[in-house]
Amino acid sequence: MSVADGSRTLKVGLMLPQVDGMSGPGVRRWSQVADMARVAEDIGIDSLWVVDHLIYEMVGEAEARGCWEAWSFLSALAAITNRVELGTLVLAMGWRNPALLAKMADTVEEISDGRVILGLGSGYHQREFDAFGFPYGYKVSRFEEAIQIVSKLLRTGEVDFKGKFHSARECVLKPRGPRRDGPPIMIGTNSGSPRMQRIAAKYADMWNVFYDNTANNVSGYKKVKAEFDVACKDEGRDPDTLIPSVTTLVADDSADPWWDRLPTSHFAEEDPLKPLQGDPAEIAQGLLAYEKAGVPHIQLALEPTDCKTIEALAPILEELDKLSR
Repeated sequence: MSVADGSRTLKVGLMLPQVDGMSGPGVRRWSQVADMARVAEDIGIDSLWVVDHLIYEMVGEAEARGCWEAWSFLSALAAITNRVELGTLVLAMGWRNPALLAKMADTVEEISDGRVILGLGSGYHQREFDAFGFPYGYKVSRFEEAIQIVSKLLRTGEVDFKGKFHSARECVLKPRGPRRDGPPIMIGTNSGSPRMQRIAAKYADMWNVFYDNTANNVSGYKKVKAEFDVACKDEGRDPDTLIPSVTTLVADDSADPWWDRLPTSHFAEEDPLKPLQGDPAEIAQGLLAYEKAGVPHIQLALEPTDCKTIEALAPILEELDKLSR
C-alpha cells in the first residue's frame, strides 16, 4: 500500500456505503464500513464522506431502501481514523435543530482533532421527510434561517436569532473545538437552483456539485460553475474565495452497470451518465481534468465499494502523486 506524502495537489475523497444495496449488495455493517475507512486511510485517501438519508425510495422500486444515520457514522469515523478529513455529503438541515447541529459539529471537531467538513443542504427526498415526520414545505426558507444560526455559532461561538422557522436566543457554543472558527461549511448546490447558489455564496466556505448534476463530466461541472459565479456576483462574493468540490462516479471492472439502465429522461441523450473507468493512468487523467478546471477536492462514488475495490484505488493515487510532482 502507498500512503500519500502530502505532495498531491488534488485532494481525493471517498464516499462510504450506508444505503442498503447501493455501492454494493446487501446491508453494510459498521464493522465492514470501519474496515473500509481504515483501508482508505492506509492507501492515501484524503477524505471520507457520508450521505444523509433515513430511507431512500428509488424510482420504480416497490420498497424503500434502508440507510444508516449519517452523524452517528461520522462520530464513529472520527474515533477510528487519524489523518483523513471527514465530511457530510450533505446533511439535510431540516432534520436537525440548527443550534444543536452546530454543537454536534464542534464536538466531532474535538473528537477528530479538527478534521470535519460540515456539508449542508436543504434535503430533497420527500419520502424521508414524510416518513420521519419532518416538514417538507418551505425547505429552502427553513435552510436559509438555519444556516445563519449554524454559521454564526461555529464562527463566533454565539448567536441571537429569531426567525419564522428557527430561533436561538442568546445561544453560546462552549467549549470550542480545536479550530477557532469551527469546521469549514460546505453547501451542496445544483444547476438551476439560483436561490441555493446565492445562499452558498453568502455563507459557505466550500460548495459541492454531485455527478448526477454534471453528467459525471468536466463540461457539466463548468456549466454549474458559471451559474455559481453569477450567484457570487449577486452576493458581492469573489468566487475564488469559495472552494469547489465535485463528486465523481468511478467504476471498478466488477461493477453492476446500473447507469446503463437509467431512464432516458434522467440525463440528456447526448450526454448520458458514464462512470470513469479504465486503467489507473486513464482514471488519474480523468480526475486531473477536474483539477485543471479549478477543482481542488473531489469525492469518489466508487462502484462497488468494498475493501478490495478501495485497495485497487492505490495505483490511481500513485499516478496522481507522480503527476502532481
